[in-house]
Amino acid sequence: MPGATPLAPACSPPLRVLIVDDHDLARAGLRALLATEPGISVVGEAGDGAQALEACHSQRPDVVLLDVRMPGMDGLTTARALKLAHPRIQVLIVTLHANPEYMLEAFRVGAAGYVLKHASRGELVEAIHRAGRGERLLTQALLIQTLQQLGTIPAPAPADLADRLTPRELEVLRLLAQGRTNRQIGQCLGISPGTAKNHVERILTKLGVSDRTQAAARAVEWGLLR
Repeated sequence: MPGATPLAPACSPPLRVLIVDDHDLARAGLRALLATEPGISVVGEAGDGAQALEACHSQRPDVVLLDVRMPGMDGLTTARALKLAHPRIQVLIVTLHANPEYMLEAFRVGAAGYVLKHASRGELVEAIHRAGRGERLLTQALLIQTLQQLGTIPAPAPADLADRLTPRELEVLRLLAQGRTNRQIGQCLGISPGTAKNHVERILTKLGVSDRTQAAARAVEWGLLR
């Protein structure tokens, strides 16, 4: 990620951030790092998954910084439950572990990004702003790299995929998995951004997933991007 820190527009309210980590010092470090950052407001902390879900209900953060390894409900289980309860809240996994299995599961449960704790302040801040804008930091290249690290051979697409998705929806899914926005998908296919958005929403419903990242993970796993 580029090192430059993007600034939120002056007229925009600050992004509300919740920090979830079972280590007091880790939470204090993240809070101190973000305390003077324009456009970001830390609205709460939680030490485990149950506390995180309660805080999300009461504080309504825009972005949750979530550790992976926590006692009781781990970070990935928490992320799944959080996305089911609050689909609009964006989750950034912030961890010491560059574990491809964790990364792949993060994609599957709908995390917006996977950030290592040794990332620079600028990288973390950029990731928060991008997540707050609804962008995904989980690119096709990273998905494929993760699958390769796991030695995973893409599973064959379901036999009824042609019944689930129309040819146009398959085209949209491939572009979505490349990280294209609705506007870019529309430009590629000669359709309006609104029509592209409608296609994306139907794809999510048909695949039984909650967001674009999960749909992209399915596309990669099924070998649709080869």
